[in-house]
Amino acid sequence: MSRVEDLWERLVRAALRRERIGTDTLGRPVSGIAGNVPSSLENNRDIDAILRAADEIQDEDPSISRILCEHAYSLAQNLDPNSEGRGVLQFKTGLMSVIKQKLAKREGGTIDRSQDIARLQEFYKLYREKNNVDKLREEEMKLRESTTFSGNLGELERKTVKRKKVFGTLKVLGMVLEQLTKEIPEELKQVIESDAAMTEDLIAYNIIPLDVPTVTNAILAFPEVQAAHSALKYFSGLPRLPADYSVSITRSPDMLDFLHYVFGFQKDNVSNQREHIVLLLVNEQSRLGILEELEPKLDEAAVHGVFLKSLENYIKWCSYLCIQPVWSSLDGVGKEKKLLFVSLYFLIWGEAANVRFLPECLCYIFHHMAREMDEILRQQVAQPANSCSSENGVSFLVQVITPLYEVVAAEAANNNNGRAPHSAWRNYDDFNEYFWSLHCFELSWPWRKSSSFFLKPKPSSKNFLNADHGQRRGKTSFVEHRTFLHLYHSFHRLWIFLVLMFQGLTIIAFNDGNFNEKTLRGLLSLGPTYVVMKFFESVLDVVMMYGAYSTTRRLAVSRIFLRFIWFSAASVFITFLYVKGMQETGKPNGSSILFRLYVIVIAIYAGVQFFLSFLMRIPTCHRLIDQCDRWPVIQFIKWMRQERHYVGRGMYERSTDFIKYMLFWLVVLSGKFAFAYFLQIEPLAVPTKFIVNTGPMEYSWHDFVSKNNHNALAIASLWAPVIAIYLLDIHVFYTIISSICGFLLGARDRLGEIRSLEAVHRLFEEFPTAFMNTLHVPLPDRAAVPVSGQVVEKKKVDAARFSPFWNEIIKNLRDEDYINSLEMELLLMPKNSGSLPLVQWPLFLLASKIILARDIAVENRDSQEELWERISRDDYMKYAVEECYHTLKLVLTEILEGEGRMWVERIYEDINVNIEKGSIHVGFQLNKLPLVISRITALMGILKEAETPELKKGAIKAVQDLFDVVHHDILSVDMRENYDTWNLLFKARKDGRLFSNLKWPKDAELRAQVKRLYSLLTIKDSASNIPKNLEARRRLQFFTNSLFMGMPAAKPVREMLSFSVFTPYYSETVLYSKKELQLKNEDGISILFYLQKIYPDEWKNFLTRIGRDENSLDTELFDNKNDELELRFWASYRGQTLARTVRGMMYYRKALMLQSYLERLMTGDMEAAVRSNDATDTQGFELSPIARAQADLKFTYVVTCQIYGKQKDESKPEAADIALLMQRNEALRVAFIDEVETLRDGKVHTEFYSKLVKADINGKDKEIYSIKLPGNPKLGEGKPENQNHAIVFTRGNAVQTIDMNQDNYFEEALKMRNLLEEFHCDHGIRPPTILGVREHVFTGSVSSLASFMSNQETSFVTLGQRVLATPLKVRMHYGHPDVFDRVFHITRGGISKASRVINISEDIYAGFNSTLRQGNVTHHEYIQVGKGRDVGLNQIAVFEGKVAGGNGEQVLSRDVYRLGQLFDFFRMMSFYFTTVGFYFCTMLTVLTVYIFLYGKIYLALSGVGETLQLRAQITKNTALSAAMNTQFLIQIGAFTAVPMVLGFILEQGFLRACVSFITMQLQLCSVFFTFSLGTRTHYFGRTILHGGARYQATGRGFVVRHIKFSENYRLYSRSHFVKGLEVVLLLIVFLAFGYNEGGAISYILLSLSSWFMALSWLFAPYLFNPSGFEWQKVVEDFREWTNWLFYRGGIGVKGPESWEAWWDEELSHIRTFGGRIAETVLSLRFFIFQYGIVYKLHVQGNDRSLLVYGLSWAVFAGLIILFKVFTFSQKISVNFQLLLRFIQGVSLILLLAGLAVAAILTKLTIGDIFACVLAFIPTGWGILCIASAWKPVMKKLGLWKSVRSIARLYDAGMGMIIFIPIALCSWFPFVSTFQTRLMFNQAFSRGLEISLILSGDNPNNG
Repeated sequence: MSRVEDLWERLVRAALRRERIGTDTLGRPVSGIAGNVPSSLENNRDIDAILRAADEIQDEDPSISRILCEHAYSLAQNLDPNSEGRGVLQFKTGLMSVIKQKLAKREGGTIDRSQDIARLQEFYKLYREKNNVDKLREEEMKLRESTTFSGNLGELERKTVKRKKVFGTLKVLGMVLEQLTKEIPEELKQVIESDAAMTEDLIAYNIIPLDVPTVTNAILAFPEVQAAHSALKYFSGLPRLPADYSVSITRSPDMLDFLHYVFGFQKDNVSNQREHIVLLLVNEQSRLGILEELEPKLDEAAVHGVFLKSLENYIKWCSYLCIQPVWSSLDGVGKEKKLLFVSLYFLIWGEAANVRFLPECLCYIFHHMAREMDEILRQQVAQPANSCSSENGVSFLVQVITPLYEVVAAEAANNNNGRAPHSAWRNYDDFNEYFWSLHCFELSWPWRKSSSFFLKPKPSSKNFLNADHGQRRGKTSFVEHRTFLHLYHSFHRLWIFLVLMFQGLTIIAFNDGNFNEKTLRGLLSLGPTYVVMKFFESVLDVVMMYGAYSTTRRLAVSRIFLRFIWFSAASVFITFLYVKGMQETGKPNGSSILFRLYVIVIAIYAGVQFFLSFLMRIPTCHRLIDQCDRWPVIQFIKWMRQERHYVGRGMYERSTDFIKYMLFWLVVLSGKFAFAYFLQIEPLAVPTKFIVNTGPMEYSWHDFVSKNNHNALAIASLWAPVIAIYLLDIHVFYTIISSICGFLLGARDRLGEIRSLEAVHRLFEEFPTAFMNTLHVPLPDRAAVPVSGQVVEKKKVDAARFSPFWNEIIKNLRDEDYINSLEMELLLMPKNSGSLPLVQWPLFLLASKIILARDIAVENRDSQEELWERISRDDYMKYAVEECYHTLKLVLTEILEGEGRMWVERIYEDINVNIEKGSIHVGFQLNKLPLVISRITALMGILKEAETPELKKGAIKAVQDLFDVVHHDILSVDMRENYDTWNLLFKARKDGRLFSNLKWPKDAELRAQVKRLYSLLTIKDSASNIPKNLEARRRLQFFTNSLFMGMPAAKPVREMLSFSVFTPYYSETVLYSKKELQLKNEDGISILFYLQKIYPDEWKNFLTRIGRDENSLDTELFDNKNDELELRFWASYRGQTLARTVRGMMYYRKALMLQSYLERLMTGDMEAAVRSNDATDTQGFELSPIARAQADLKFTYVVTCQIYGKQKDESKPEAADIALLMQRNEALRVAFIDEVETLRDGKVHTEFYSKLVKADINGKDKEIYSIKLPGNPKLGEGKPENQNHAIVFTRGNAVQTIDMNQDNYFEEALKMRNLLEEFHCDHGIRPPTILGVREHVFTGSVSSLASFMSNQETSFVTLGQRVLATPLKVRMHYGHPDVFDRVFHITRGGISKASRVINISEDIYAGFNSTLRQGNVTHHEYIQVGKGRDVGLNQIAVFEGKVAGGNGEQVLSRDVYRLGQLFDFFRMMSFYFTTVGFYFCTMLTVLTVYIFLYGKIYLALSGVGETLQLRAQITKNTALSAAMNTQFLIQIGAFTAVPMVLGFILEQGFLRACVSFITMQLQLCSVFFTFSLGTRTHYFGRTILHGGARYQATGRGFVVRHIKFSENYRLYSRSHFVKGLEVVLLLIVFLAFGYNEGGAISYILLSLSSWFMALSWLFAPYLFNPSGFEWQKVVEDFREWTNWLFYRGGIGVKGPESWEAWWDEELSHIRTFGGRIAETVLSLRFFIFQYGIVYKLHVQGNDRSLLVYGLSWAVFAGLIILFKVFTFSQKISVNFQLLLRFIQGVSLILLLAGLAVAAILTKLTIGDIFACVLAFIPTGWGILCIASAWKPVMKKLGLWKSVRSIARLYDAGMGMIIFIPIALCSWFPFVSTFQTRLMFNQAFSRGLEISLILSGDNPNNG
């Protein structure tokens, strides 16, 4: 038993000491009993600190460790005696086991616990003595003071960490002592208090230690920080705080303490917002100027700026509702009062939780609380506010926020996990818009909870048709009904315009293009069309508001019905006038009074509309109307034109901007209508007249509808494709024109000027100047025009300023393993801080130039001028020669003394004289130059090494050899002119003393020059291909190109705008684990092996960097923990991981530290008191306290890891990896939602906290803030809710939203301060609120699919968004990495919307919201951020399905409706065609195929097509013949490639663009894009019809595995395969029964694009499937597919396991009655096949009666019965097996006999049988679709099992049709080889390598 107990104790101990978060800040493994304290223990911070201290001193004194553990246990027992909290029982059990272990290990007998306090006191003293506590702080301060000059910052860091650890332990010991006893000796008590005062910076803080001022943090040294902090201090106007209100002894009370007491805000919320407000004030002040060092005071302007920015939305809200703000006059509000208002607002916002999505609700709360605060300010002593008070105390959260949260949560629960109709529940927008009217004041203050606003709905029934909606409050001002009519409702002006233009062009075409009186009268029919369409819009207004009438403002309802009445009357009146007028004018003597009246009415209406539209284009008129907004007439006119909401006012642009996008659209519309008229409408006018005038025709079938209607269906079949193309071709023209416009804009912005490495080399000498002009802070002395002698000096200064930044870029490329060490040395640029009279360029520019120059000099037989001219042809050769010349003189002068130096000066003087005379070739024997160079090389080779006696002798010998060579072989000058000097030198040389006193170069700068000179002389190979890595080249090319692009001037770091980076994370990969890297897929491929082969050069560079041989095996790396960790990071940095994102974003801090560090000379910083030549020295910049503090003031990075707390509790590896990232990045902050179980009234309740943590010195999480939430924050979509809870922890003026699959680069981070200045640049009538940033998709090199996705995405995020921003002014927020005006957005609802399903594409709503609230979205391309995209077809399809579904939901949204209504006409068109219109046109493209083919099928099966063509031949009507044989489908995919091609040309050049485009075509990109067309169409249409849009986790890994056939079938069956087979069926029927005058050629031309689309949809998933045509895998796929197909499944079985379960899931989206009706109507099209084909059978002869059709149904019914007979369930028939087999045999015989009899007695042919198959297959599918739609009815009728059996048969058949071609292709090995090259080869360069991978040829297998 004892052994069992011992094992149990060891197990518990191991569990508690399990490594949870990797290593600490010093790289040591973290273990111990701390960090496991359950969050349900309220005082867990103290317990955790005690356990950490116990773990720290375990080895030093186990008895003290035991005392601390026992005290921690007693605290836990007191907090939760019954262990009811989550994890408490396990924690106590484990802790008790640890205590028992400590007792068991103790030598001796029983423990006398009465001595514990004495032991503790004694240990306290001993611990102080051992660690020299009294000297620790003193040493640190001395070191800190000396750091300014010594730069010994690493030692300072170590001292600081040691002090913090020691004082942290002392703090815990003192706390435990005070809790155990009150009888502490006075002397020890004073020591404890003294030590406690030294631990102030151990208290958790985020950026600024405001609660615990400390001199150890450099951030407090900034005067603006001191001024901002002091500005919040308690002022005389505030009532006194009660005596019992406690404030930390380390700081004075401030106004936030006052608000904390009065309103009961949470303590951590107050601390969080205190820092937030201070930072806002600091950054506002820094923009105004630097304050005085002594007693700095905040400027009034800084306070006023923060006040206006923070409360701007509140001020506008008050103005909109015509109410007085809480201040009567803004001028009368003092600085302190403004800060009080700002503090109150942000405290409300910081604790509002989900209510932050209701910005106007926050305005309402602030309005009342500010008034309440004003009342309290009149009192002498502060009193708790009534609105926040209750019996349980004062709590803003409980009394104000929780009631709101509860009703929002109740409504959210009513959405049935997103499946309920949007009209059945109130979303965030509904709640917020309630506060847009004065009715909101009915809620009173404190809340009147009896109001209907707080009415919680009853839980909804699963059957929404029968749900009781009586006990709920309706929607507010808008209802998101699920219908396609929203497209017309939102964009009615576009549709009216298109219809009117089509009608007008058709009228002109039918009048033969003549513009006469008849044409004019016809054109006047546009009037009735217009009013009828407006009437339809008003009907939609009435219908769409159903569900919100009870809660919408009466004025809004009145407007809807008034418009309905007005347009009803207008449509009747105008139509009556036109019809009567036309009738009268048609009579011989008719009067035209009514017609004239009609013309007058139309003219007046059109004139008024045009006048108002023109007037609204003038900004002055806009402002005048806004000023006169209170006038009743103006209000009525504006009210009738468009409903007035709080958002959407002032949606106009500057006149110049309007003219730009108006001209853009005039060009687009001109092309569109010219195309429509001349190529679509006019060619059909004559054929249409012919068909109308053609007499009755004989039909091949029994005709129902075509008698006496002028062949209307035939006309419709011709015109329907034309109309469809007419509606979508505008998007084609938009694509073409916008691409051209974007190309020209990019060229204007100088994009693509540096697109090759050769350009980088050629233009490098211009980079320093360009850098100084753009990225460097403007220097006053650079503005002056230099004289000729100062040009070189100016270039050198620029180079000196540029070099540290360039070198840091290169070093980061080396750290990222994109270049090797040799390349780094070649790319590094000298400091240029020495005395050389020239600019020293990087070696990669000068490599091999000296060798070439030497050869030129040796071969030269010409004059000096010609020699120099030949050398100067290559600028860098000239620079290399000049540098060697001057560097050699510098080195020789420095190392030689006396006669030696005299010799150097003499030689150089002679050279200079000869150069001036132009006789260098005379005075010196240049053909012997190689001898000199060899001697100099030998000398430099010795001098570059460390000094030794032997080397010194060798150096002297080398100099002597150089002297001899120069004297004997080179020198030809006349020595008589300097005879004395030469005589002295020769005598010294003869005596051996000439170079005896050689000084070895020890100065670092001189040694660097020696090494550089040696390199210049010895490098023989050209460096024109350096760097070799393509990614390194791309980055350097883009960075250097951006230096020449326009961007705002950079501000000093201290004055720049501050910003945060914000990354939401859920459970994606943080860091690849060892197991993940080594895990092999079914092909034997591991991620690590894959990466090694894809990035071979980077793998070699990595091995070199960690000191390994290039041929090292993986196992060797895994044997070393440090190498293993480095390997995990190396692999993770090449995937789409959080580690990669964090590394990239932390470059911002690194860049700011470098920039701040190098600006210190200009600011006069004490830290900059160094020698002038160190002005560009960057050594140790990352350890500079001032630089780090400055960077922390300007940059914050928050990763919101939603379930980090849960991951920690479950010991998930993601939690350990996140903690490791925090340890490696001290500025990284992690926010998460913590679930805490608490005991209340005997029941366990779950409470939710929003927490912010950082890594502490022990490598553990250090909790900074913990803000309690009113409940579970996830009420809507997960990602925006995750962002919302953590946004309170962000800081600064701006926030950049970054997804966790993004990357950043150091060189791009340098431009961030330039980008932030865009907020203050002129970008239109309104300042920018969102700055769009360019993305680079870094996954493009993984596979061909990845490159397609990358190129498509790149063309949109560059060329596309460039045009959207300018000139169209409709760029929105399309995701990351845009930069938001943070304060603007957090006061207006946040950076995304979160309502369930409707906001599934949450990001774009930020752009909608910003635009509606008078924001401005811009786009900037001089900076880029990396972005990962999906790389496998299934990943891409799921992602595109999610986006298309999100766009389907956008169609229903109020944001799209309001933007469509409130934009001017041209901007509205821009918005439509770049958002939901793009997807609608995509869907229309596919529908055009169907319309065209079904039209052809009608003409073929009815016989009308053949009749018309024969008549056309007889009458020689070529127009009709052409119309009948025209291919109407325009392949929109071909035109969507235009942006990509132009983007290639702009940024790669014409030749490379052509190669890239041709390569993509060879890789079948057209197949991929056509397939994507189907994906978008399916999900967009299905979402609008049925809903079902949801977030899809695509998984961002590397796709190298083979996707099984069944998996592809499940994913694409309904979206692609069914539709593809339908198109194939249509084409086959048309081929079989259609009439083609041109035969096969005509058919091919007609159907080629349709066949291409159908085959792409059917086979693309297998074409782009790794190993898709490998025979063995095909066999395995077939076996797995059949098992899946016939596995019946059951309860709990999911779709991937069983066909039945999958089929049920596929039908789950059909839930509503309207959806069932829609599916039924759409399925009716399948019945046309049987109806048409049966009349084409030979067996029926010429019978056209309905009997033929009826008999076909009888045959079909018989086939169904036969099917049931042969598929009768064996379970049911187990007792009738013999009878069943007999019946099946008889049935088979009767079937065969019947066919034989029919063949003999009738005209039945084999062709008839195949025709019947073509007829009955679609009929069966149509019946199946209808039955599936009415699944509940089928179940009640007992037919569902039969339906399911038929559905299984159809899926089996469809699967076989697709599978057979794949199996046939897999027989041929070359198909598999070709497919592998196709998939994994970008330009066919890596095909063989990937082929080896996929075949499993893994050399590491052994």
